[in-house]
Amino acid sequence: MASISSYTAADGTKRYRVRYRKPDHSSTDKRGFKRKRDAELWAAENVTTAIASRSYVDPSKSAVTLAELYQAWWAESLSLWSDSSANTVDASWRTHVEPTWARVRLSEVNRTSVQEWVNGIADTRSASTTLKAFGILRGIIFAAMRDHRLAVDPLDGVKLPRKHRRKVSRNYLTIPQVLAFAKECGNAQEKGDERRALILMLGFCGLRWGEAAALRVRDVDFGHGRINVVNNLVRTGNQWVEGTPKNGEERAVPMPKVVANALAGVCDHKGKGDRVFSDPSGRPIRMQSVGDAGNNRTWYVSALKRLKYRREDMPSPHDLRHTAASIAVSSGANVKALQRMLGHASASMTLDVYADLFDSDLDDVAVRVDKAVEKCGQNVGKNGAGARR
Repeated sequence: MASISSYTAADGTKRYRVRYRKPDHSSTDKRGFKRKRDAELWAAENVTTAIASRSYVDPSKSAVTLAELYQAWWAESLSLWSDSSANTVDASWRTHVEPTWARVRLSEVNRTSVQEWVNGIADTRSASTTLKAFGILRGIIFAAMRDHRLAVDPLDGVKLPRKHRRKVSRNYLTIPQVLAFAKECGNAQEKGDERRALILMLGFCGLRWGEAAALRVRDVDFGHGRINVVNNLVRTGNQWVEGTPKNGEERAVPMPKVVANALAGVCDHKGKGDRVFSDPSGRPIRMQSVGDAGNNRTWYVSALKRLKYRREDMPSPHDLRHTAASIAVSSGANVKALQRMLGHASASMTLDVYADLFDSDLDDVAVRVDKAVEKCGQNVGKNGAGARR
């Protein structure tokens, strides 16, 4: 049970304290109440009822700052993140969360102040950036509640911006366009064979750039016509970081003969552990961009310029992945096969991303049903049995 007593504060005013025993039977108190009634209400809610319902939280545990909690949460979560994800989280913390919350004590976090903070970010930044920053605060608070530092979630009821899904207009290349682009890249002064093979692989097999950068000779299975995607390579700052593919799963991608023939010429003179693609310096291939095409003199954009592509029509490396999906679907691939080829987490994700490629399938349904009925010799719609008069 809790007891209420008065005392004289340093400024000479009368104040009240709540004395009580914690669940471990150690004695403590809560001071500073101006009215006895306020002390009684606090004791009833935070001591008597909380201990009875096992929701009691030691006030000293919520006196810690969010900066301290972030460090603990970061250390606990780090092994679950990829290096690029960890850098993204830390950058968001330093830019959007730390300036406002680092010195704030956990007990001082409330819904109103969080809502004001969220609104402030949303006013100037995208919904994605806002949600990412809030997610960090959410992770810290969730860990604090799990560790019984808080009894009530201070983020409950916070309103967040919604990410608007825009209809994406993708730049799908045709097969002749992929072949022409690959051929033009093959005319480069350096690494022409590798660059031709890279474009063919991206355009027909749909690998992500990082997966292509990480590819080693031993990953190319010419006997079974497969490219085994087992690693992903990304540049973080000045460092190259190699990890697992997105979604953390290895996969085998079908390799058309046009790609196999191009890769064979590249791999013939390399060891099994060598990277298939590299820069002239021997380092991993850098991500290419079609941005700032006017001043861009990279081998990728230069080839597109020689082919007379306008800036707005230039396919990015990721457009080649979309192109591979488009070519696969037009060749008869179903959703499940496309999911496995692209390394999506689920077939529903593949449909979400490439719903436009399957629109024509709806038009084919009635035609296929009619053909199936005709094969059964049924006369449908012309005074046939079951037709309405």
